[in-house]
Amino acid sequence: MMHGMKAQAYAPTDSVWHLISLRPQGQHDTLRSAAARLGARTVALSPWRVALRNDAQARAAMREAASCDLLVFTSPSAAEAASRLMPLEELPEGRIVAVGQGTARALRSHGAGHVHAPSRMDSEGLLALPCMQQLAGKRVALVTAPGGRGIIAQQITARGGDLLRADIYERVPLPVSAATLNRLLALPEPVVLAVSSGEALESVLPQLPEALCQRWLQMPVVVASERLATLAGQLGFTRTHVAEGPLPGQLVNAAYAVVAALPR
Repeated sequence: MMHGMKAQAYAPTDSVWHLISLRPQGQHDTLRSAAARLGARTVALSPWRVALRNDAQARAAMREAASCDLLVFTSPSAAEAASRLMPLEELPEGRIVAVGQGTARALRSHGAGHVHAPSRMDSEGLLALPCMQQLAGKRVALVTAPGGRGIIAQQITARGGDLLRADIYERVPLPVSAATLNRLLALPEPVVLAVSSGEALESVLPQLPEALCQRWLQMPVVVASERLATLAGQLGFTRTHVAEGPLPGQLVNAAYAVVAALPR
């Protein structure tokens, strides 16, 4: 396993390479643009689409979340969904926590004030924030979707926090189409898989035919965190590289470093 792939300005390779993206439907463009600058073609394989909720139950959950001591947003989609349920400038100053810089930017773009966000953009980075340490007696809202980010909820409770889940958007599963499977089977080397969500990887892998699954397990995979590297190893991947973070540019730079090091 390789760690800490450095984010730097790489020159494009002489030949085309492919990057498989497991982002939600409609959220591949930033990764695709970053990959194209380094000579890669992106294959979009979305395990789900994001559906923002705007019903009475979601509005009530968001109102209750706004009354909590801390509001933890787990993704840019959570920020987008929340902005449709209430003006984010009304959220209490200093109580907003984001899992990463992308989520923090999304919150600010919708009017949120000061946002606590880690430089290490994953669950462990969020849990290391000073505001997440002393939670005994505090009400902590997790603004999220059903499933995912289980470690955050577990640790909030373990640290004495009174956890409120505000599930204000959903991940609607998408089956992998036969056309996509055929394209994946026909992809010429080199191919790199980019993973920023363990749930996405666990959703897609069982849908692959045996031959394709075995090819995936042998191809390089760049992951956004050590936790995802551990999961990839448990699933059978043997060529795992840890990027500096989950941002598209970080994943693409790590993938390019892998491709550039391959024997010609």
